[in-house]
Amino acid sequence: MFRRHRHALAARAAVLLAAGALLFLSLSAQTPGRTPRITDPVIDNTGALSRGEASELRERILRYEDSTSNQIAVLIIPTLDGGDIRETAIRILEQSKLGQQGKDNGILLLIAKDDRKVVIEVGYGLEGAVTDAVCDRIIRNELRPAFRRDDYYGGISEALTALMTASQGEFTGGKKRRKSSGWIPVVIIIAVLAVSVAAASRRRGYAISSKGYRRHNDWWWGGGGIGGGG
Repeated sequence: MFRRHRHALAARAAVLLAAGALLFLSLSAQTPGRTPRITDPVIDNTGALSRGEASELRERILRYEDSTSNQIAVLIIPTLDGGDIRETAIRILEQSKLGQQGKDNGILLLIAKDDRKVVIEVGYGLEGAVTDAVCDRIIRNELRPAFRRDDYYGGISEALTALMTASQGEFTGGKKRRKSSGWIPVVIIIAVLAVSVAAASRRRGYAISSKGYRRHNDWWWGGGGIGGGG
């Protein structure tokens, strides 16, 4: 009898142990990786930039910081390990204390290279100048086209120029347009509707998040394969 009782206890212990192991693995899978810390204005953990390119970008950022006190950091990581890029960027900003104390004037450009995701997060002190709309235009016009060509240096360099200009209230996000005739907006509206219908038929499209550019069911910047600058 005691032998049966011992077997029953052992079986229950094994079941509980297995259940505990499964719970631990489940929680581990849902827990994001350790948040990277900013220790340099330009951190490339993927080899997307050459040493010379990273050095040139770093010097530009340091000169900008000296003249404005605003801080910009570029962080390129391989992957988010399933995490949300905006939440990751916010944690990095908060933990690394990017920006001057009391001013909260830091800007983080976070690129997850293998995930093909990018986001710009701005400290409260600069949100009046570097708005969500400005960040979206920079990602759309400067970063995404260059990243599609595997030109990480070019895209980041253009984005830095736009961010530095925006922080001084001078960025417009495009060339000035001439005064147009009344029928041109109608044509534009029709074209936009046509594109929207085509996109809906494919069940794919872009959606702008509060900071960043998100594409459903696809990479954020699409295009060909990923390459690095040797």
